[in-house]
This record gives sequence, C-alpha cells and structure tokens, in this order.
Amino acid sequence: MRFRYLRDPLFVGSVIVYFVNRFLIKRLVVGGFVHDHLNDLICIPFWVPIMVFLLRRAGLRRDDDPPHADEILIPLVMWSAIFELYLPHVKYFERLALADYADIFYYALGALAASVFWQVWYERRRPAHPPRAARAPDRPLESPAPIAVEAGKASASRP
Repeated sequence: MRFRYLRDPLFVGSVIVYFVNRFLIKRLVVGGFVHDHLNDLICIPFWVPIMVFLLRRAGLRRDDDPPHADEILIPLVMWSAIFELYLPHVKYFERLALADYADIFYYALGALAASVFWQVWYERRRPAHPPRAARAPDRPLESPAPIAVEAGKASASRP
C-alpha cells in the first residue's frame, strides 16, 4: 500500500495531539510531560510526512513507500543538533531555546515508534500477492503448420 502522506493515520493523530495539547491540556495541566516533552515525542511523526510529501511533489522522492530509514534519521540528527545544541547558544534564541538533552531522547523515541508503526501499518495492508506483470507462457506455443502450395491447390502439411 502506498504511503498516505498527509492522510497517514499517525500524522493525523499527531496533528490532533498537538492541537489538543496546545489549546486544551497545557491550559489545564501545569508543568510535566505535556509541557516539556510531548511535542518532542510527536516531532518526527508530525514533520516527516510533510517533508516526504514535499519531496515527492518536487520529484525528489521516487516512490510512495512509507518513509525510509534515512528520511527519518537525517531529520532526527539535524533537528537534535539544531534545536538542542546550536540554537540555545545563539544570542537571539537564548530565551526561546533551552538545551534539554532529554528532548533528543524523545525525538529518537518518537522516530523509533513512527518507523515501527509505518512499517507494520503499511506492510499489513500490502496485497499478499502483488499483481504479476505480463509474462511469457510456461511452454512455447506451437507454430502453425506450414502451408505447402502445389500447382493450384494449397494444403497444410505436418513435418
């Protein structure tokens, strides 16, 4: 089954979790996991489908398979380095970004969970027997008998 990109159930679920957390849960709950790490956990399942969708539309992705390992690992490493190692030390972002190495753990945990989900979800829905391409028959067809032409009459002869 082809990857559903922006209709992928894990992506849709991540979008819902993000908005419920942002506009409801964070207003009702003070501190803790929902404030500090929930968005980090859903970061990969939220952003990777958008990224691979844009890559596919731009012609930079050749297939409609679920995200490949490199399409998950490269954003994981880049986002971890940018948001947890680099930006907290940039003067402009020092009040906005906090170096929290636990965030990297949650990015990685979300990436692992997303990878497993996508492989299981889409493999389970793949047809048991993919359609076969047109192929030659198992044995060659017999050629028609040659036609012998004798003075004025035609007849089929067998060798």
